[in-house]
Amino acid sequence: MVGETNRRRVLGGIGAAGTISLAGCLDALEAGDEDGNGDEDVDAMVGILQPESGDLGDLGTPIADAAELPAIQLEDEGADVEIDVRREDTETTPDVGVSRAEALLDAGYPAVTGAAASDVTITCAEDVWYDNEVVAISPASTSPDITDMPGDYLLRTAPSDEWQGDAMAEIAVDQEGADSIATMYLNNDYGQGLNDVFVAGCEDRGADVLEEVPFEPEQPSYDSELESTVGEGPDLLMVVGYPESGQVIFRDFYDDFDDGTTILVPDGLIDQSLPGQVDNPMENVMGTAPGAGGDGAEFFADLYEDEYGSAPSVFNAQAYDATAVLILATLAAGEIDGAAIAEHVREVANPDGEEITPETLGEGVELAADGEAIEYRGASGPVEFDDAGDQVAVTYEIGRYHEDGYDVEDTVEYEA
Repeated sequence: MVGETNRRRVLGGIGAAGTISLAGCLDALEAGDEDGNGDEDVDAMVGILQPESGDLGDLGTPIADAAELPAIQLEDEGADVEIDVRREDTETTPDVGVSRAEALLDAGYPAVTGAAASDVTITCAEDVWYDNEVVAISPASTSPDITDMPGDYLLRTAPSDEWQGDAMAEIAVDQEGADSIATMYLNNDYGQGLNDVFVAGCEDRGADVLEEVPFEPEQPSYDSELESTVGEGPDLLMVVGYPESGQVIFRDFYDDFDDGTTILVPDGLIDQSLPGQVDNPMENVMGTAPGAGGDGAEFFADLYEDEYGSAPSVFNAQAYDATAVLILATLAAGEIDGAAIAEHVREVANPDGEEITPETLGEGVELAADGEAIEYRGASGPVEFDDAGDQVAVTYEIGRYHEDGYDVEDTVEYEA
């Protein structure tokens, strides 16, 4: 049966980790044996590699919380499994991400829910996961470049920006009627990839793209970038970034450049606290983000709010689903081994089999451990992986900022 759970939430700091041990109070820092193959009494080991500080810190901690939630849920339900979960903070940088990925590897974790920033995920895959057969499922990395990487050890519950970029172009040109557009984008894999797809989509729809301006994260001012974009008088400005940089960008915009220009942002800049941090209702700012449109969305939302005292936000459902799939795949494999887990990820997620949702996850772990065929249908969506490790269907939410935060106004669905 399940014992007490350590529910520490640890923020930031080199080597910071939060752990959960089910059915026995393990010390996750000692979870790996001398050969790095894991404790023989553990049924599943999942590392959580997310940005709990740095430019993505405001979004990363809720994502990490959601990734931890399946283990908490199973403990609360008395599931007869022992799951070891350890959290590590990437600080939103590739170098730290690789260091923390190596720490999880050295501690014997063959499966990881992570990372979030696309450049961190790509670097960790190339430097750590592929060579060591660690299975990683990212809940938040959306760069189109990931589609071209091998999909056995790197998958994602987040959709590619090939979809989101085109959806944003449709909103900008067809819905908002923008004839001229400028863009500002974070100078990394996420920003460049989404910008390229968005620009191509706008031009295909007949809009004139006046300027495309990259920027570096967490700068003291973005006046120069705003002068180069908003100063050209576009009908719409699209900005790709993360919350820490976004605070500065929007403060600078409302201080010196606010001429009523419509601004469109993707998931990385959707943060309920942003209007308060900027001290402006931001009513001219629209957003798009992958939604939670799965069979278990409502159950997950209630579960998250009961545990953490707030509603889930962007990529939270995807993080829950990533960890749930890794737990189910490990139990189906019958061993804590990356190669074995990789062989079973699609077996527990893709059709066909007994349908398992977040609400019936406890039943799912029993069936998976018994070798029964299951099909996990998650909070974010069906969670079906193609050969590249991408999702075959996705829901996007379209919303708008206001003085109290951000509200979703519409949803659209896409299928490959």
